[in-house]
Amino acid sequence: MEAGQDETDQRTWSLRGRMAQDLSEKELLKMEVEQLKKEVKTPRALISKTGKEIKDYVEAEAGNDPLLKGIPEDKNPFKEKGGCLIS
Repeated sequence: MEAGQDETDQRTWSLRGRMAQDLSEKELLKMEVEQLKKEVKTPRALISKTGKEIKDYVEAEAGNDPLLKGIPEDKNPFKEKGGCLIS
């Protein structure tokens, strides 16, 4: 088997799911080409830029984050409403 054919077979098997089991190899490859055409249109950005933007956003919103700030007891929807006392 040629290296290119082996690579094609791996892609074909990676695409096969429950719903794709009945599709021919040609149909699977056509689906893959359509997906790659969609992905090539995705705008790219430098990770150095997007990483800084994410960091700045997280730092700006940290004051509103209930996991960092905590929830006031009177507004906590998960606070136990009462208890059961056994005496």
